[in-house]
Amino acid sequence: QVQLVESGGGLVQAGGSLRLSCAASGRTFSRGWFRQAPGTEREFIATTARSGSTFYADSVKGRFTVSRDNTKNTVYLQMDSLKPEDTAVYYCAAAIIPTWPITQRGGYPYWGQGTQVTVSS
Repeated sequence: QVQLVESGGGLVQAGGSLRLSCAASGRTFSRGWFRQAPGTEREFIATTARSGSTFYADSVKGRFTVSRDNTKNTVYLQMDSLKPEDTAVYYCAAAIIPTWPITQRGGYPYWGQGTQVTVSS
């Protein structure tokens, strides 16, 4: 069983930056980031493997950067040039099977509680 704890959400002005963290209690193969705005489906953003490989959705490529510190078992999502349309609850997810990349929600059995990101215009 893997437990995930996210942190780092908040309110930021358009053009600003935030960094989210996702700490895990157990060993994972890959960690993904998703977001969900009210009335929409949960959307894949990015994923990183234990090896350091990364994969991004086109909607955030060039603005968001995912990284990990294996010594702390923590993954980060650096979000720059934020836009009001980035407003959503952001979720961290984890997979333990060596499949890459996992971009579908159903591919991750473990999820964090979510953290709210609000970008004001």
